[in-house]
Amino acid sequence: MAKAKSRYVCQSCGAVAPRWFGRCPECGAWNTCAEEVPELQIGPGRFSSEPPTPITQVVTEGEPRQQTGVSEFDRVLGGGIVPGSVVLVAGDPGIGKSTLLLQVAGELSSNNAKVLYVSGEESARQIKMRAERVDCVTPNLFVLAETDLEKIISYIEKFSPSLLIIDSVQTVQCPQLESSAGSIAQVRQSTGLLTQLAKRTDLPVFLIGHVTKEGSIAGPKVMEHMVDTVLYLEGDQHHCYRILRAVKNRFGSTNEIGVFEMRESGMVGVENPSAVFLADRSEGEPGCAIACSIEGTRPLLAEIQALVGPTNFGYPQRVTTGLEQRRLSILIAVLEKRVGLHLGAQDIFLKVTGGLRIEEPSADLAAALAIASSFRDLPVDPYTVAIGEIGLGGEVRPVSQVERRIREAQKLGFKRCLLAQGNLKECNGVGEIEIIGVKKVREALNKAVNQK
Repeated sequence: MAKAKSRYVCQSCGAVAPRWFGRCPECGAWNTCAEEVPELQIGPGRFSSEPPTPITQVVTEGEPRQQTGVSEFDRVLGGGIVPGSVVLVAGDPGIGKSTLLLQVAGELSSNNAKVLYVSGEESARQIKMRAERVDCVTPNLFVLAETDLEKIISYIEKFSPSLLIIDSVQTVQCPQLESSAGSIAQVRQSTGLLTQLAKRTDLPVFLIGHVTKEGSIAGPKVMEHMVDTVLYLEGDQHHCYRILRAVKNRFGSTNEIGVFEMRESGMVGVENPSAVFLADRSEGEPGCAIACSIEGTRPLLAEIQALVGPTNFGYPQRVTTGLEQRRLSILIAVLEKRVGLHLGAQDIFLKVTGGLRIEEPSADLAAALAIASSFRDLPVDPYTVAIGEIGLGGEVRPVSQVERRIREAQKLGFKRCLLAQGNLKECNGVGEIEIIGVKKVREALNKAVNQK
């Protein structure tokens, strides 16, 4: 049989060349060349398409989402698994991706659903040992140690599973491509064929993906465009809590997060993460403030800590964990210009405890209170929650869903809530918690920081 002709494509701009190149002649990017075989097919007529159909004649069966039995996982997916969806789960090595999906497979297979777990990194015996540890050994859970995509698809057609898990997509390879497993061409081709299979047969597919040292998913960026949902499992390996976050979801919100606790028996969902994040907080210490953010439909209370001290270098350090670096720079500039705090010669370290990352602007006020508290060495009232966005003029701006945030703070025993003056009209009938409205950051500091 004649060998298929190869072409070399830049994974950055899509430029095509007949031979390999180190630097793309079109966009100038280095090491973006990947070998491809055009018109690659796995079997004749396997992915045949239907003729164009008017959208008014498209039949929607309205199938309900399939519950996985793991409530935190269902929350991030948007309520459950959509038939024919392709979900990519990524995260650092050892963070718990395989364990979480094996638990999902065990829960579904225990409800008479046939699940096929394909692993290119572990043997069937290793998967059985992990399944026994997390107590998800069921007769409807089938395991397969294989990397050849043709064989995987043949087993799928033979067993007709209700769910397919690939661990990991970087280990799967198409025999027609000469490049090695994990290359850009192999990952893109494998993802494309599995996506077509999922759409044609309504088979939900979960792909486990590796990440690079920069934290992005290994492989071409187009892989994230092919799939329906991209989930990141985050957390510090030295702590027991993990956060599952959706960065893309065609069937739900991208603001939802799921919180898990890593135990010896597997990943356990945390029903009340606010209480967990505040369990070991230090009351009465300078540099600590409580913020409340909304992650999807869930309010989360978290402690923001700041440490401010004179610098020993010519250029002061600005280090932040859990908040964006540019947000810290803006808050420092506002505190210097609008409040009069001289922070130019101070090292400032800011951290959100518990490994949580807050992207919502409602944490600005709590972060500013923590910085000012540490600088003045005066503690913030430990029973006060700060909610509000800070503008460049030093004003405290209102945020959304403030009533839900206040109720969460009241449930955890907080007595005062500091928020923007514009949010006061939305706080009718929220309970016995004291609501304090402020217009400026200076006013918030005077009301929240305990004076000696």
